[in-house]
Amino acid sequence: MRAVIAPDPGGPEALVVTDLPDPVPGPGEVVVDVTATAVNRADIMQRQGHYPPPPGASDVLGLECSGVLAAVGADVADWSVGDQVCALLAGGGYAEKVLVPAGQVMPVPEGVELVTAGALPEVACTVWSNLFMIAGLQPDETLLVHGGGGGIGTFAIQLAHALGARVVTTAGSQAKLDVCRTLGADVAVNYREQDFVEEVEAATDGKGADVILDNMGAAYLPRNVEALAVEGRLVVIGLQGGATGELDLGMLLRKRAAVMATTLRARPATAKAAICASVVEHVWPLVADGTVRPVVHTTLPLAEAARAHQMMEDSDHIGKIVLTA
Repeated sequence: MRAVIAPDPGGPEALVVTDLPDPVPGPGEVVVDVTATAVNRADIMQRQGHYPPPPGASDVLGLECSGVLAAVGADVADWSVGDQVCALLAGGGYAEKVLVPAGQVMPVPEGVELVTAGALPEVACTVWSNLFMIAGLQPDETLLVHGGGGGIGTFAIQLAHALGARVVTTAGSQAKLDVCRTLGADVAVNYREQDFVEEVEAATDGKGADVILDNMGAAYLPRNVEALAVEGRLVVIGLQGGATGELDLGMLLRKRAAVMATTLRARPATAKAAICASVVEHVWPLVADGTVRPVVHTTLPLAEAARAHQMMEDSDHIGKIVLTA
């Protein structure tokens, strides 16, 4: 099978299309003939040498896919060869075939094209697990989501809005701010020109954000804590702004607030299976009826993975960048 790897750290040009043996499923595993995958920030970090795959995971890039089941291992009762699926991966999506634990396979939501479904698993599982399973976002609470124009942001805005939360988001261009508003953001903040702490306070009459979903890490840590409401929850899911920051514990104590940092990729298969099952139960109906939709910026062939990575690094895209196998 064709697959894309990054044998040496570097820029987009470090990506190499190579031939690898076809995977064979063991007990509890399936093989997916990949129709599409999508580019995630973690792929960029892996290519740069900053985010190696978990032990035992494929060196092939790609944290999600859609496609058709090509083979089913022993003890897999819920799936059959020929089923159209999408899947959450620890790696391996940038390929023509991928091996997946059966618990991380999900049906394609009704009404979603198979190619588009390749852009769903990572954002859906990340947003649902962090905002609702971990942070416990409730109706009528205020969510601040950074990077509203990206794949995570566009999905988080829609899902939080659909479930009754008030949404404040940040983005870096007018085009992205406009899209965020159409997706359900009540307040859209240009982080290049406005102070998001001040804007959150103004939007909440000084109360602050009940939940913050942050992809920046250290660079935003002090200001995120400042923007939290009493009993607020800050969930850090990315380190684009660095890994080490200063935390004001006094402010955190006064607010009785919490800071949580999570990753999805390295969780045990059982934990990921539980998240996938919860997503199918709670999120897929909203996708099927059109309340929440995947936002796809563009679709490129797998051979143009380097171009897709450059596009993500340029940060001019809105939503997801899809690669078709």
